[in-house]
Amino acid sequence: MYKFRIHSGIGLLSACLAVASCKVPALRPSAENKAVPVSYGNGQDSTNISDLQWRNFFTDPNLVSLIDTALKNNQELQVTLQEVEIARNDIRSKKAALLPTVGLRAGAGVEKVGRYTSQGAGDASTEIEPGKEVPDPLMDYSIGAYATWEADIWKKLHNAKKAAVTRYLSTVEGKNFVLTSLIAEVANSYYELLALDNQLAIVRQNITLQQNALELVKVQKEAARVTELAVQKFQAEVLKSQSLEFDILQNIKETENRINFLLGRYPQEIARDKSNFLEALPPAVRTGIPSQLLANRSDIKQAELNLEAAKLDVKVARAEFYPSFGISAALGLQAFKPSYLVKLPASLLYSLAGDLAAPLINRNAIQAEFSNANARQLQAMYNYERTILNAYFEVSNQLSNISNLEKSYTLKSKQVEALTKSIDISNDLFKSARADYFEVLMTQRDALESKLELIETKKQQLNAVVNIYKDLGGGWK
Repeated sequence: MYKFRIHSGIGLLSACLAVASCKVPALRPSAENKAVPVSYGNGQDSTNISDLQWRNFFTDPNLVSLIDTALKNNQELQVTLQEVEIARNDIRSKKAALLPTVGLRAGAGVEKVGRYTSQGAGDASTEIEPGKEVPDPLMDYSIGAYATWEADIWKKLHNAKKAAVTRYLSTVEGKNFVLTSLIAEVANSYYELLALDNQLAIVRQNITLQQNALELVKVQKEAARVTELAVQKFQAEVLKSQSLEFDILQNIKETENRINFLLGRYPQEIARDKSNFLEALPPAVRTGIPSQLLANRSDIKQAELNLEAAKLDVKVARAEFYPSFGISAALGLQAFKPSYLVKLPASLLYSLAGDLAAPLINRNAIQAEFSNANARQLQAMYNYERTILNAYFEVSNQLSNISNLEKSYTLKSKQVEALTKSIDISNDLFKSARADYFEVLMTQRDALESKLELIETKKQQLNAVVNIYKDLGGGWK
């Protein structure tokens, strides 16, 4: 009986396949574009700063310590690690579908059939022993093992497992991208904090200069060389700088808290060296060639893996159009009385069956899922191409930014030098009545703004180098 069912099922497989395969949609080809320019416009040197480990790229020991703490405690990174774990467990789930399912089952029940039914009329007088009829109502006890298995004829389950493995690798790359972004964010915030510290020092120095100038103007007023208007103007300038001091203090507190948040801890002072900020030299930039982005950028590799998983999903969805072949088996003991369970072979129960199932009519749901899988595959392909394009533009923009910031910093340094000298000159001219108080005020204001802008430009220089390190794919290795 069992051989007949299996062989008959295999015979039906050809017939079902002949009917179903003629309506199975073809796979839609998707050839992604991986082409990138041969260079960033600055030669084709393959030396790349992204090959440096972040501990070697950043030389400030305080910054290294902050990054190390962030990599241990940052909550976003911990969330990403759990996504990796979820993807790993999904592999186990897909792999389990390839193996037979085996279980144990035990049960007990009672059955009372109607007396005037075919079963009741036939069983009521049955003797199980001389003078003993079948119990009424009839109990049913069973214990046994069962197994089911789907033969993966069309590689549907294998492709589903491969897709899960690919998505797991994608989450690993996603974790690497979070690492890169986290390191860059901590470094940029740290340099912003140093810039604010130096701006605060400049503002406090300027307040001292303005207060000295205010005292001088008061003396000039007593000598009737200036009016009360000049005194009030200088007083207002001092108050403006004092207000700016508190604005910077607030920015310092917020930046410290942002760093502490990235480090996964409550507010505390950030250890840092506030001196020699303007003398800090950004690391030399070596960008390599654009094709290295495909191997170094975690977001590009993640997008590529997502595309591979999407292609496998299409194959899985297409396999749903084909017949599935399943085998089920059971072996156990069954009787209406517990003591009869051990009476072999009379109480022995076994079964073996093979089943074929193929969608023939109303396959709209399968067709819709196949179309969705194709659409998701195209989405993944376009996202992959966009990620490559975005990576190239990020590096190109940062290279231009670094070049322009270098030129801007040189010019602003000369501007600060000239305006710093002009403060002493304007004060001397004011004392000898050869310049009015307005010229002194404007000179001090311009000097302060130029010094603050110079510090801001230095911060932007350091941030640009950090960003190009991140854009080239550095930090996760």
